[in-house]
This record gives sequence, C-alpha cells and structure tokens, in this order.
Amino acid sequence: MNASPELIVFFSSMLPVTELRGSIPLGFAMGLPAESVFFWALLGNVLPCFFILWALGPISTFLMRHSRFFERFFTKLFESTKNKHEQTVIKYGAVFLIIFVAIPIPGSGGWTGSLLAFLFGITYWKAMSYIATGIALAALIITLGVKGVITLF
Repeated sequence: MNASPELIVFFSSMLPVTELRGSIPLGFAMGLPAESVFFWALLGNVLPCFFILWALGPISTFLMRHSRFFERFFTKLFESTKNKHEQTVIKYGAVFLIIFVAIPIPGSGGWTGSLLAFLFGITYWKAMSYIATGIALAALIITLGVKGVITLF
C-alpha cells in the first residue's frame, strides 16, 4: 500500500526532529504544488502541539513519580530549557513563542514551543494561538524559500 504524497508530508511534519522544516522540501521533491505542501505541512505540524500542551504536564508528572530515570530526564530537560530561554521570555513575554517557533532553525518549532509554553505557564489557548501563528509563519517562510530556490534552478 502506497501513501499519498500529501499524507507523507502531513505525517513527516509531525516528527519532532524535522517538523515542517523537512516536510516542505520533501513535498516539493514529490512534485506537490506549493499550496498543497503548505497546507499539509502546516496541519501536520500544528496538530501534535494540541496534544503536547494538553498531555505534557500529566505525563511528565506521572513518569517522574514512578521512575528515577524519568525524574532525572525531565528535571534536566525542564531546567536547561527554562534557563536557556527565561531571560528572553521575561523580556518579550509570551509573544516570544511566535518568534521562536517561526524562525526556521534546528531546535525551534512547534514541539519546543509547546515545551516552553508549558514551562512558563502560558495558558493553553493563548499558547496554541501563538504556536500556531509561529508555525504558519515558518511554513510560509520555508515554502517561499524552497519555491524560490526551485525557480532559480
């Protein structure tokens, strides 16, 4: 059974490593039009954030209570992430999420934006609106960038 290119773009944009930064070039490589690539990558990247924001607190709390490994893992992850971004969040507020998620560099994106929103106590719907806006901007930047490179060659 072969998956459609749209589904491949959709599911590859859900991956925390590549997100839409990898799925958009993949969609163009499979011959999809820009509008389709943009839509499926955006949708696939936003959907996991709903779950991450909703589940990160309860799941991490449960795992930390029942496993020393996860207690150390989440404590280290949460502390290092919070320390790295705390001053910027204090300076720019929750709007920082839009900028952070929109910048198409490794380590930024919806997954990390969701983690930051959780760590800094940003309310669910406010965080989702900022993260979704950042993802849409990133999708636009990457789609136009890849389309521009393809046009040059």
